[in-house]
Amino acid sequence: MLNKFFTKTYLICCLTLTLVQWIESKNSEYVTCGTVTKLYNIDLKVRLHSHDVKYGAGSGQQSVTGSDLSEDINSHWEIKAATGKHCKRGEPIKCGSIIRLTHLTTKKNLHSHLFSSPLSGNQEVSAYGSDGVGDSGDHWYVDCSGDYWERDDDIRLKHVDTGSYLMASSLSYGRPINGQKEIAAVKNPGSFSTYWRVKEGIFVHKDDPSDFHSDYSHIEL
Repeated sequence: MLNKFFTKTYLICCLTLTLVQWIESKNSEYVTCGTVTKLYNIDLKVRLHSHDVKYGAGSGQQSVTGSDLSEDINSHWEIKAATGKHCKRGEPIKCGSIIRLTHLTTKKNLHSHLFSSPLSGNQEVSAYGSDGVGDSGDHWYVDCSGDYWERDDDIRLKHVDTGSYLMASSLSYGRPINGQKEIAAVKNPGSFSTYWRVKEGIFVHKDDPSDFHSDYSHIEL
């Protein structure tokens, strides 16, 4: 009888441990709140990039471009909740969530508004705000197909205020950002390059004792 009790207890413990490991494994597949990552355009193979260079026309705000350099620190963005909202660090981002993307170097948010982009004449995308604080023009809807945004997903980011999708243009800038691609937004994604995937970065895991986890299979800081 005692042996049966210990056998049953042992099996329950094993099943519990397996379930915990499976949950942890699933959590590690998700893009989470607080993650710092590079967003890679699938079609044009450039990373979403910004720097302290302002547009010479349009809004005159800080420019956002596409860079083909994988190691550039100016391509890191932190994923946050919408302005005035809160998400727990390490919490998986649900498909359909509204997020902000804060540029790690300059602390400005990925932003859009009804200005024309410099090269293609589509909707301008800029970096805006101060120390991560901006306005509703910084809000982006995560358009993905499952319950949560997974790291291998090809997603679209839809600008909440205008309904336009973040895209990379095939057009390139001259000096002082020679060769970098235009980043803009379009109402009808159609044949435009609007799909993005997370690349290198620091992925924060839920309930990690140190409050963050560096995934060295993805990191390139």
